[in-house]
Amino acid sequence: MTSGVVRDVGVPERTRVVSIGRPPWWVMLLALVVGSVVTADLLAGGVLERIDLRVSEIIGGWGLRDSAAYPVIWAVTQLGGRATILIVLAILVGYLAWRRHTWIPLFRVLLALGTLTVGVYALKFGTGRTAPGHPDELFFHVDGVSFPSGHVANAVIMWGVARWLAVECGLPARVQRAFWWLSVAGPVATGVSMVSLDFHWITDAVVGGAVGILLLGVVHRLDAIVLSRWVRARGRQTA
Repeated sequence: MTSGVVRDVGVPERTRVVSIGRPPWWVMLLALVVGSVVTADLLAGGVLERIDLRVSEIIGGWGLRDSAAYPVIWAVTQLGGRATILIVLAILVGYLAWRRHTWIPLFRVLLALGTLTVGVYALKFGTGRTAPGHPDELFFHVDGVSFPSGHVANAVIMWGVARWLAVECGLPARVQRAFWWLSVAGPVATGVSMVSLDFHWITDAVVGGAVGILLLGVVHRLDAIVLSRWVRARGRQTA
């Protein structure tokens, strides 16, 4: 359904060299199961909490926060930073608005941002999990916002939207492939770097990825049943 909107602005289907990255139903179902099971285990103080503690203990012994590698690893965490991704998306959306004369990319980015903010922070405030090294040694606290990792979820959703726009709008093959790599490797690199600096528990990163996949699927669905239909209707009214 969304591809029809892109065809309306004159982008041929054959310019796609990678898929748009819409999560299939079974991937979303798997993400829901993984996220639910991990969350339930943590809230019950189960085995995953002990694994988190052990991993954090090992990583703390590496001393990466106080090493020369810290700036490099911190830079990798910014693959999931909202400011970093929004700068890239602003350039991409501006280019598409100028060359393709369409504001659909902007609407999709705003839709993704709203879905991301509501979904992730509802879970953060709902669980109240603290990050490694919390001074009170509590795993759950009213001020805790560690779970799930917002950086990882952000990387999944926003790089996924960037890939979607690049592919559907028929940008050059190298650009499509670059965003494909960012949509796949970006969340993984973000999660690994955040955990390696002991900013997050490993389960924070895992559930951040699962939530990101679910919300990216929601954004695609909302686009299909609301945004793209509205754009088509507006196009018919002004034709």
